[in-house]
Amino acid sequence: QVQLVESGGGLVQPGGSLRLSCAASGSIFRVIAMGWYRQAPGKQRELVAGIGSEGSTNYAASVKGRFTISGDNAKGTVSLQMNSLNSGDTAVYYCNAAATTTARDLPRDYWGQGTQVTVSS
Repeated sequence: QVQLVESGGGLVQPGGSLRLSCAASGSIFRVIAMGWYRQAPGKQRELVAGIGSEGSTNYAASVKGRFTISGDNAKGTVSLQMNSLNSGDTAVYYCNAAATTTARDLPRDYWGQGTQVTVSS
């Protein structure tokens, strides 16, 4: 089993910053990629930012220039620095890891429990 534990959510005023962190643990053989998704009420879950095995990153257009993802897939850790937050960023944020548990496994997705980010004055 693989567990992802997130931390760092909360309430912040518009224009403020928050940092989310996630750590993977359990029977991990290899982490292929990690990332952050979010889901606002009444909307589908969407990719916010991801980081690949070679350190390549990608961002949703709505957060590019404001959010920065960093991490170490070998250690199973990923963080998301969120700046210039606005009400549109309010959502539950989920950590995701694509990982294998043995040398023969195909990668599968694992999810954290989610952390609430609320941007409000």
